Amino acid sequence: FFIDHGTGVVVGETCEIGDHVKLYQGVTLGALSFKTDDDGTLIRGQKRHPTIEDGVVVYANATILGGRTVIGHDSVIGSSVWITKSVSPRTTVVLEQPSLRVRGGEKDTHSPDQSNYQI
Repeated sequence: FFIDHGTGVVVGETCEIGDHVKLYQGVTLGALSFKTDDDGTLIRGQKRHPTIEDGVVVYANATILGGRTVIGHDSVIGSSVWITKSVSPRTTVVLEQPSLRVRGGEKDTHSPDQSNYQI
């Protein structure tokens, strides 16, 4: 298990992490919701966080949520991806051509081919 630039990494208490997993800065392995009893008290002992199998790489600012979510072995999760469902083994998940809108200045621009997506 390896965390590079651990700033902002969140690993939920019921998360399961396999061998040779790499997490980069800003990764969240969190819960979709917290189950409560009739009085509103958090019910402990239930799996709320994802399972990350062996050999997975999760790049910066990716968010993986849910106790039923499993990231299959040897998968790659790209930067800024938001996942709430399981991913099969040996799968790569990335954002492709996000659109960035810049407002202000002389005119509004909307150019997915010309923009720098790092904010």
